Amino acid sequence: MPQPVCEWQQRRRRYPFPVTFRPESLQARGTGLAAGPGEVDYRLVRKHTIDEFKRGRLSKLDVCDAHPELLRAARNVGEARSEDCPICEEAALTLVSFAFGPRLPAHGRCITTRKELTQLKRGPRESTCYVVEVCTACSWNQLVRSFRLGPGPRTASS
Repeated sequence: MPQPVCEWQQRRRRYPFPVTFRPESLQARGTGLAAGPGEVDYRLVRKHTIDEFKRGRLSKLDVCDAHPELLRAARNVGEARSEDCPICEEAALTLVSFAFGPRLPAHGRCITTRKELTQLKRGPRESTCYVVEVCTACSWNQLVRSFRLGPGPRTASS
């Protein structure tokens, strides 16, 4: 005897991509970049902050609060982006990367070149890199992403 089909099962929505609860389902879609293990993307936090500012729930003083050292790093060693600041809509944004981990300074290490980043990736200790976007004109700053550097956690077989 066939099982009765519920009404909601008949109207079930079909998604254009597979919906699963495996880690690969959390990869960013449409960006062309696959998220690696330990990588966190902060685009939703960024979007929420910008939306709250545009709605008037956050003032410019709330969102444009970059530390002077972060602004200095952005001016001197940051990587320029083509995107304009979402707050002042005048100046272009700059990316600044910092690494934190064992045998690094407590305040972190500002990554100034790709070579330096590669050295930390190949190093013997695991550390974490944080990428921050900064507007040097209005002091907007937002964490963009974080990812692991160096070897992964050791397993019993290694």
